Amino acid sequence: MVTISKRSAVEPFHAMDVLAEATRRRQAGQPVISMAVGQPGHPAPQAALAAARTALEHGRIGYTDALGTGELRQALACYYQRRHGVAVDAGRIIVTTGSSAAFNLAFLGLFDAGDAVAIARPGYPAYRNILKALGLTVVEVPVNAGTHFTLTPESLENAQRQAGLRLKGVLLASPANPTGTVTGKAQLAELARYCEDEGISLISDEIYHGLTFSGDEASALEIGDHAVIINSFSKYYCMTGWRIGWMVVPPELVRPLECLAQSLYISAPELSQIAAVAALSAGEELEHYKASCRANRDYLMERLPTLGFPLLSPMDGAFYAYVDVSRHTNDSMAFAREMLSAIDVAATPGLDFDPVEGHRAMRFSYAGTMAEMVEALDRIERWLK
Repeated sequence: MVTISKRSAVEPFHAMDVLAEATRRRQAGQPVISMAVGQPGHPAPQAALAAARTALEHGRIGYTDALGTGELRQALACYYQRRHGVAVDAGRIIVTTGSSAAFNLAFLGLFDAGDAVAIARPGYPAYRNILKALGLTVVEVPVNAGTHFTLTPESLENAQRQAGLRLKGVLLASPANPTGTVTGKAQLAELARYCEDEGISLISDEIYHGLTFSGDEASALEIGDHAVIINSFSKYYCMTGWRIGWMVVPPELVRPLECLAQSLYISAPELSQIAAVAALSAGEELEHYKASCRANRDYLMERLPTLGFPLLSPMDGAFYAYVDVSRHTNDSMAFAREMLSAIDVAATPGLDFDPVEGHRAMRFSYAGTMAEMVEALDRIERWLK
């Protein structure tokens, strides 16, 4: 008899369940358009593909140091100097198996079981699920127009008072999933100062950096060295399947996380690390992809409200539209299933991101092509008539 642990009893990641069903339908010959997950509609940069081909033809692919190759860590240090004007010691950079591994390492390295960590609601569901699986206390802090759709010292104080506890950590994403919120440098600095004054560890999720269309994109590294920074090659660099990300951490955290990574992951894939170095120089190609995302964004911003899907938050960055579907349903999960079954358009129910109010919301990803956006919304318009 198999005994299932209590820590494994987390909610499913509904976006991935929708993707799985969409994939099954596509394999069965259905003309599925997926707007369910943040999967760029552009391949990895040509420079990254060329570097990977060369490595496969001429190199021996194996383990690397748990912290990553020296070449990639140094290239990332140069990235921060070039993009943010910040000098970062490459020794503080840890290469990870996607940002998902980075979150695991950050949570394990910073917190003990029972510690309270604040996240935004609505927010990325994997935060909540990983924290719960690790035995941490999740404090979901509602964000809305009153908080400029981001976490603030005031909202964190209110959350602690209502929960009757003190926070050990705060996780902020900018640009955010699913809201698209970009937290400007001034707001980020205010939050960072609050966390430092209160002895709270700040984790800054910056995986959608590069995909900011409105607002002030800033790294927490521009403010100080106390935050844990998490980033990835999945989104702006169009390398989701390569599973390659990174962290920048305070010096005292490097060795503990290295020891954890050695046992949990050994190392990020060497082939992906080789490709990632090359991807960092693919600026022109990546900016072309960003421009296509901007065009998709502008199209959805204009058309979704005409279909009865008003925006719930600004689409300042990332590649998501988070919309109110209450005109059509009070059960976004059932609505998502019906939409996929009836017209082969996949989108993610809001319950993934907000267990309280997500029943009236959905997230549409606009990471694909303009042709896909137009066809998907045409199908929805015909379906809703």
